[in-house]
Amino acid sequence: QVQLVESGGGLVQAGGSLRLSCAVSGSTLSLYAIGWYRQPPGKQRELVGAISSDGSTSYADSVKGRFTISRDLTKNTVYLQMNSLKPDDTAVYYCKAVTRGRHYWGQGTQVTVSS
Repeated sequence: QVQLVESGGGLVQAGGSLRLSCAVSGSTLSLYAIGWYRQPPGKQRELVGAISSDGSTSYADSVKGRFTISRDLTKNTVYLQMNSLKPDDTAVYYCKAVTRGRHYWGQGTQVTVSS
């Protein structure tokens, strides 16, 4: 019903920046929020931040001040702007759509931050 496609991952140096995109399609009239998650190698998936239907955002403490979530409603796309990247930010990044009673996940995009 809802499809998500992440893009924009890659290899960057510590201190650099990267912008991820999450393209949303399908039945989105009941969409409540889009969340960004990441899964570092060998670790559990964790919440990075989210943007609600009214545009409000929230972030994990580990990325506050460095990451920004935004949206372009004309393109049905949510962005994750990542600045001042650290090696600990290395992970597969996923977006998740939340509707009434359902969650939908994208396939993920790899972000690698070198020292």
